[in-house]
Amino acid sequence: MNDMWILAQAAGENTDFDVVATPVGQSQEGQGQALIKADPNASAPPVPTRRGLGPQNLIFIALMFVVMYFLLFRGPRKKQQKHKQMVQSLKKNDRVRTIGGIIGTVVDIKDDEVTLKVDESNNTKIRVASTAIAHNVSGK
Repeated sequence: MNDMWILAQAAGENTDFDVVATPVGQSQEGQGQALIKADPNASAPPVPTRRGLGPQNLIFIALMFVVMYFLLFRGPRKKQQKHKQMVQSLKKNDRVRTIGGIIGTVVDIKDDEVTLKVDESNNTKIRVASTAIAHNVSGK
């Protein structure tokens, strides 16, 4: 790494396009000095223009929609189907827990109502909506 060079514009009259290359540690008059003249009539390199949505951006956006579908729609729908299947598979004498935390034994199942026996000594029964059943405790 002994050959480090500094590129700088030379000072003086009519030096709009003069560029001097000098090795580090040497003055402009020292050896190794090179003078490079740029063509003043040369056109500037084309500036890249910004295009709209390219194929990479469209693929990224499509991938985002797929991920959003799985997070927002597919997960809750599968959970609802699993809960519905669990409620439909309930039968008499199953122990269940409601979303309110009440644990009881299924006595009767009607369309969208479930009758639970919550106290054996007093024969206490309650009716709850089938959607209020959270877990089938005896099914574990």
